[in-house]
Amino acid sequence: MNRIFGSSSSKKPKSTLQDAINATDARVASVEVKIKKLDGELFRYKEQMSKLRNGPGKNAIQQRALRVLQQKKLYEGQLNQLQQQTFNMESAALTTDNLRNTMATVDAMKLANKEMRKQYGKIDIDKIENMHFDMEELLEQANEIQESLGRSYAVPDEIDEADLEAELDALQLEEEEEGPSYLSDLNKVPDFVDEPPVETSEPAAKEAVKTA
Repeated sequence: MNRIFGSSSSKKPKSTLQDAINATDARVASVEVKIKKLDGELFRYKEQMSKLRNGPGKNAIQQRALRVLQQKKLYEGQLNQLQQQTFNMESAALTTDNLRNTMATVDAMKLANKEMRKQYGKIDIDKIENMHFDMEELLEQANEIQESLGRSYAVPDEIDEADLEAELDALQLEEEEEGPSYLSDLNKVPDFVDEPPVETSEPAAKEAVKTA
């Protein structure tokens, strides 16, 4: 039965605010066309009256012009109402869009807050603090090691020549008392040499130079 006669429950979708704005804009456009047409008639009557003298003919045209002017005023009042309605509906639509955007922003912030709580819940602040303290201790130990490696030994900055000469004299005195030292052994002939080296005289060296 519902397929044949239709169902009473089937209803047309409700018009939205934008549909109402579009319908009102169409009415505004229609009224503007009518006003423009009436302006054309008034201009024509004005020209006719300017060419006629005072009399019944001019009075008749004047009456027509008055009726057209009155009709124009009615349309202008209607136009103002329709434009005000359009403005109000557009303001409401803008407010609705802003509210919708605000709600979307709030939902996004709620989701981000929930996710942040979930992520930060996995972080232990005490462990981070302990790790920070451990890093500070390690850095301090590294600095101490570097300072220890870079420490200079106890070397006197200035050496007095008089002290050196006194020490040298003391070494020579010890050598005279103890006998020849290892330095005097350098001038001795090695044991594996059978004959001592022959010293050459200076005249022989000079003759060798001449013969060369």
